[in-house]
Amino acid sequence: MGKIGTFDAAGFWKNAYAHQRGKLLKKVNVPDDQILILANKQYLELPAPLRYEIETSGIQKKDLM
Repeated sequence: MGKIGTFDAAGFWKNAYAHQRGKLLKKVNVPDDQILILANKQYLELPAPLRYEIETSGIQKKDLM
């Protein structure tokens, strides 16, 4: 069984601008009305299932820049 690759979402979130955070949230299928609210929160304030989805989604940092 292979290791699950994870995305360093906390590191990305800390250094990203709101539009980059929005792009990340859009890639994990967050509704548009929620993106505006969630993009301005700290990473640890996001709901745990959403953080899990972001970290295990297979998204690469280069996809978001």
